[in-house]
Amino acid sequence: MLAFTFPGQGSQRPGTGRAWVDHPSWEVVGEASEVAGRDVAHLLLDAGADELALTANAQLATFVSSLVVLDAIERVGLAPTLCAGHSLGEYTALVASGVLGFDDAVHLVVERGEAMHHASLDCPGTMLALIGITDDAAEAACERAEGEAWVANYNAPGQVVIAGEAGALERAGIFAKEMGARKVLPIPVSGAFHTTLMAAARPRLRKALASARFLPGEVPVVANVDAREHGDPAEWPSLLSAQLCSPVRWRQSLGTLAELGATCVVEVGPGGVLTGLVRRVLPDVHALAVSSPDSIDSLVDAVAGGGPWHSYAGLHQGEHLYASERVVVSPAAGVFKTRSDLQAPAPGARIVQSGFGDSESGFGGSTVEGPRRGGGEGAAPVEVFVGDVVGMVGDIEVRTPFEGHLVGYMAHCGERVVAGQPLAWLRVGNPSTH
Repeated sequence: MLAFTFPGQGSQRPGTGRAWVDHPSWEVVGEASEVAGRDVAHLLLDAGADELALTANAQLATFVSSLVVLDAIERVGLAPTLCAGHSLGEYTALVASGVLGFDDAVHLVVERGEAMHHASLDCPGTMLALIGITDDAAEAACERAEGEAWVANYNAPGQVVIAGEAGALERAGIFAKEMGARKVLPIPVSGAFHTTLMAAARPRLRKALASARFLPGEVPVVANVDAREHGDPAEWPSLLSAQLCSPVRWRQSLGTLAELGATCVVEVGPGGVLTGLVRRVLPDVHALAVSSPDSIDSLVDAVAGGGPWHSYAGLHQGEHLYASERVVVSPAAGVFKTRSDLQAPAPGARIVQSGFGDSESGFGGSTVEGPRRGGGEGAAPVEVFVGDVVGMVGDIEVRTPFEGHLVGYMAHCGERVVAGQPLAWLRVGNPSTH
């Protein structure tokens, strides 16, 4: 069972994007730049360490870097069974799972970075990494500091990050050493992230979250706030808002991934910090970092010969499934939008969430049960004819080469898809016989 994890702020490095410039997945950077109104390519290619250290730049650069790597992995046909992300990485995990569309996620990351930057100006703070200390001792050191100091990240056994006002944090670091910490390391950030000093960022983020569309995900995402899997999309706005001022329970989240059956945990994006944490928390689970085109080959080798990996590489537009089944696949990579009159379910219709291999055809995803034109109980499914437009990928029309009845969509509106990925599921013949 393959779990994807995504890094947070701090994983960015100057020149992170250079290895990807000639890769087809680099087009993600242009799309993200258009949505964000920022030159993301500059951040990934030319920005120096000081420029990248700024919160808004660091978050956007790390997020888009991870999306480039995710896109490249999807192009070889691999998909996760579980997802989680560390702090900012939770937004990337929600994209990977289908909970957030590409445009919404980019907008949220931009707003989050700006909100946290301004909160840091209003309430300055910093962070320290404590090595060789228990969770309880780290919490006690913060309490003994008698000031604004809290645990911000539970990363691994013996590795805890604390955050708060500089003076209180200095005192907490001294107490941590007295209580057994081998090292107390400053983290070069301008804010006390995941503490109450970030409360000023919540109104702006909440406003952005209220305008985003959260969808039923195709795979579970384990949340930072409570280290539990969440499948209800309505829960994510409050979880992401709470995350700003709550500690990241990463060690506990990795435990949850293991309990859910993860046997291989892949860090998708720049750096390899999360991979090291997996090896400390879950020594019996295979851990792998994928940050460059070359490392994708290592991932393919790691999963070859086992697991239900789903490759779309051999599918062409209109590939047959069974005599009564057809799929219309994406002609290109880009953001998918359904045709509005086919997308909207009729009153009383329900969204069905199913995994790969659950349906008669062997494919699944989120579909509208009985998509209808005209509505009403018992109305006929939508009939489509050869050449009908069933959606758009970027500016490219997706037309069905088949005549049949649309069962539903296999990609969410707003999801970024790759060439050859199934988008719509059709049945041919009399639908009442299926």
